[in-house]
Amino acid sequence: MSTQHQQSEGRAGGPCAPGRGALDGLRIADFSRVLAGPYATMLLADLGADVIKVERPGTGDDTRAWHPPADQDGISTYFLSVNRNKRSIVLDLTEEAGRARARDLIARSDVLVENFRPGTMERLGLGHEELLEQHPELIYCSISGFGSGAGAAIPGYDLLVQAVGGLMSVTGQAHGEPVKAGVALVDVITGLHASLGILAALRHRDATGRGQLVEVNLLTSLLSAMVNQASAFAVAGVVPHRMGNAHPSIAPYETLPTADRPIALAVGNDRQFAALCEAVGLPGLAHDDRFRTNADRVAHRVELRDTLTRRLGAASADHWSTVLLAAGVPAGPVNTLDDAFAFAHKLGLPGIVDIPGAAADGGEGTPSRQVAHPITLSGTPARYRLPPPGLGRHTAEILDGPLDGSDDASA
Repeated sequence: MSTQHQQSEGRAGGPCAPGRGALDGLRIADFSRVLAGPYATMLLADLGADVIKVERPGTGDDTRAWHPPADQDGISTYFLSVNRNKRSIVLDLTEEAGRARARDLIARSDVLVENFRPGTMERLGLGHEELLEQHPELIYCSISGFGSGAGAAIPGYDLLVQAVGGLMSVTGQAHGEPVKAGVALVDVITGLHASLGILAALRHRDATGRGQLVEVNLLTSLLSAMVNQASAFAVAGVVPHRMGNAHPSIAPYETLPTADRPIALAVGNDRQFAALCEAVGLPGLAHDDRFRTNADRVAHRVELRDTLTRRLGAASADHWSTVLLAAGVPAGPVNTLDDAFAFAHKLGLPGIVDIPGAAADGGEGTPSRQVAHPITLSGTPARYRLPPPGLGRHTAEILDGPLDGSDDASA
């Protein structure tokens, strides 16, 4: 194992050194690819972990070939989105020499992350039972589509899980086709669950010295993330359906048309509704028996929507956003992604960061533009040490030398 576990004993919860990441000293052997696993390990890498990305020779991570779009060097923006702050090595796990080098890497790591189809790592001699017996302090995180039991043979693709997991059944217009979310949302949620599970297991290891198996899968991650919709079924037997942008329990809580583009109204209580009515010049609406309480508004949502739509059509979404926000009403236009980044910048929130790049000759390369880490830590903030790595960029230095040097931004 790396020095992280050795140094953590006897000082659990102690402060990190100034200027260092919260997870400095933690080493992760990352056998995952595509999205859920790489997203989890990138988040941990941003917080200081040394993530060593293990890729197959020749092609590497599947997403290296997922383009367009690509950056100015022809590298897939999909791959770039989840692989910064990592070092890449290539190993052929179909050969014993590659598996031996993988076992050596694992022996010097704190965490292993993999998202092969269940049973694959076992066939390679890298299964959790064998490795945890050899390295009882190892955290072994396995990510799958449908678990390691009866669903082990089902391929774990985000679109498939959105469909069979119920998300598509509540996404889209009421009388239209089921629609997937615009990003691989289930993969992202599962990656977040994986990182949380890893951190919980590390906390347990700090206290006991023992590692463990962490298992997450796309299907139950989605069912958990369905929150109120899933609870409506579990508690009351209610099977939700598609409602467009409307909310099953709150009104008005949806997008409405204006003179130019839609605006989102997220009115969560009676006070906000009264403020909305006043701000749009319909103060009497708040005292209408059909709309006095949220339950009333939900029961008469069609009439309420029609009334508000007629009024909002008199001006632009930006106009109404300004007026409503000034009145304390949660509202905002439906932005395109460029508008969304501009909005975050206007609010002083992190959006895009540039990470210095390295050229093949060792000189300064083109900076890598990256979406900022979403978590702010006052004492140990996220750091952007390394751009997403070229395939096998660090094989020699890692396999033929010591594993340190992860903070070398020119690596």
